[in-house]
Amino acid sequence: MDTPPFSELGLPDPLLAAIETLGFERPSPIQALSIPPALEGKDILGLSATGSGKTAAFALPALALLDVKDSHPQVLIVCPTRELAVQVCEEVHRLGAKLRGLHATPVYGGAPMDRQLRALRDGAQVVVGTPGRLLDHLRRGSFDPSRIRMAVLDEADRMLDMGFKDEMDELLAALPEERQTLFFSATMSREVERLIKSFGRDPEIVEIQQKSRTVSTVDQSYFEVRQRSKVEVLSRILDMNPPRLGIIFCNTKRSVDECTEDLINRGYAADRLHGDITQQMRERVLKRFREGKVELLVATDVAARGLDIDEIDIVFNYDLPADPEDYVHRIGRTGRAGRSGRAVSFVFGREIYRLQSIERYTRQVIKRERIPSVEQVEGRRADLIFDTLKERLENGEFEAYQDSIDRLLEQGHTPTDIAGALVTMLREASGREGTLIQEDREPERPAKQERSRDDRREERGPRTPRKFERGPMPQEEGMSRLFISLGKNQGILPKDIVGMMYREAGLPDGSLGRITLFPKHTLVDVPSDYADEAIRKTRQSKLRGKTFRIDHDRGPT
Repeated sequence: MDTPPFSELGLPDPLLAAIETLGFERPSPIQALSIPPALEGKDILGLSATGSGKTAAFALPALALLDVKDSHPQVLIVCPTRELAVQVCEEVHRLGAKLRGLHATPVYGGAPMDRQLRALRDGAQVVVGTPGRLLDHLRRGSFDPSRIRMAVLDEADRMLDMGFKDEMDELLAALPEERQTLFFSATMSREVERLIKSFGRDPEIVEIQQKSRTVSTVDQSYFEVRQRSKVEVLSRILDMNPPRLGIIFCNTKRSVDECTEDLINRGYAADRLHGDITQQMRERVLKRFREGKVELLVATDVAARGLDIDEIDIVFNYDLPADPEDYVHRIGRTGRAGRSGRAVSFVFGREIYRLQSIERYTRQVIKRERIPSVEQVEGRRADLIFDTLKERLENGEFEAYQDSIDRLLEQGHTPTDIAGALVTMLREASGREGTLIQEDREPERPAKQERSRDDRREERGPRTPRKFERGPMPQEEGMSRLFISLGKNQGILPKDIVGMMYREAGLPDGSLGRITLFPKHTLVDVPSDYADEAIRKTRQSKLRGKTFRIDHDRGPT
């Protein structure tokens, strides 16, 4: 629907100034329909899904009626979770940025009580909290409800689903009768109807119809996973069906960093995007992701905005978002351009209520799946190797390597044993041992004409040691290649290099390039601007207890 500008809704000038500063142009439908009657003092029942802009729909009228010279609580906003309470309180501060003397405080369980007591004692006109902790303060006498002029129940249906009926009844009963009450709910259940009849005064109903907000080409599922097991479960899912490209969404920068480090240590080609990544590094990471040099991108919602890549096979909600609209934006990264996609969410404990809220918002069921066992993952890996070998054999896409096989046969090894050893090596190589890694390999040789075994033995002549020549490897623009005098023979792993470069050399997050391990040395690509500094800072470092030489790579000598 077309909505009028904010200036026509009857809001005071300080709020309009804050709205303009925030860059909001026009109100959402729920805001346009709710704000005018709320400013007139009417009770409101807003039926609208989370993510439709309802926070501003109740926060703006609440701020409009405040007397900032009075430090007593005047507005009470009740939320189902502490995450939502914090989010709503932050929005109140943003919208009320031009109101001098405004104080709003969140109160919720799991946080120090003394800090909340101090905030309430110092004076807060707006109190945002969860039912249980608000009731604690009410019973202690630290929350005085006698001057509350407006009460807001945000996501009333969700609070009732979570079992807060008695707490909500007691809270609302303690408020002054001559108050204004705004109910916001995604659904109109019997319990919500009972609550309105008990504590509302003929509220005006504002309903915004919602359609299904996710596409049918995305298969949605969830796993019940504890925080400490997330990386292990993530690895199993990835190994069961390796994606070409995947995005892993986290709620915080710290979670992004920890998840990326864990994936790198397990050998996945992963990189990160969050608010601390510079624009230059962001562009470089996205370029490598588009090109498939990075298979997994770990990101926050803000960092992933504007990401437009059609080939993403899977999206993980490593941390479930607080806002269902964020969930829709996340999973919309896959299943594009007619392709099928998959969205996987990790949930545990009370997060199941958040998942139910997402289901109501999207009007789709998210099915629960069992975590793959180690045996299932190993079986799947074996199947993938078998299918790959079968396809190579049937298509003839392999080199004979007859010389090497002949030598093994001459030493008494059977063809079955040789094949078994090669498959074992292939399985070990397909296990995750390194990332951003290019193994050293011999340059491809031109195809030889078919000759008899005896002819080949005669031409071979006396066997001489063969020296590997390092050929030119592509180097990204703006990157410098460093030489480190330790390699695979000394037990060096990619994670050792990654840890040293980020922690000791001080490279910016996400800036490290290709790591190429050789038997006796390693080559590392780093941003040219940081190359000299990285050399200087790591000259006295050790890798796996061993000293080493580090310098600009001079190429083959």
